[in-house]
Amino acid sequence: MTQFTSSLWYHYQQTVFLLTQPLSPSLSFAIVTAFNPMGTTLANCQNRLNDRMLQAKIEQLNVPYRRVIGASADLSHMERSWALFCDKQAALALGNHFRQLGIYFVENGQLWLLPCHSQMEAIELGEFSARVQLVSELPELEF
Repeated sequence: MTQFTSSLWYHYQQTVFLLTQPLSPSLSFAIVTAFNPMGTTLANCQNRLNDRMLQAKIEQLNVPYRRVIGASADLSHMERSWALFCDKQAALALGNHFRQLGIYFVENGQLWLLPCHSQMEAIELGEFSARVQLVSELPELEF
């Protein structure tokens, strides 16, 4: 694993999630983004296009989903993401398709960071609810 990848993996472990409504702790779901594949910062228009393509793929799965924002703890970095109610394999396939280093998965109220590539290990990050910030509206990310 490169130092760059290792650094990103560490930052992914600090992520918080902005939601407009809480999700039941009894639900299992994934959180996936299509922003900045493999940690490469893309132009806003490319991230927007990737996000639309991810939403279309999620719709093809015919599963419930909703918008969330994944963010750094200080909210200085935010990425549009989707909570989707599917199994781990389907979520990992989406992460791989959109060249993500990892995805998040919530099971029994516990948040996991799952690698899309075998060079990293899954990490349990604790209670999902501890990472949630409820907001009245999701922030508009500049595009």
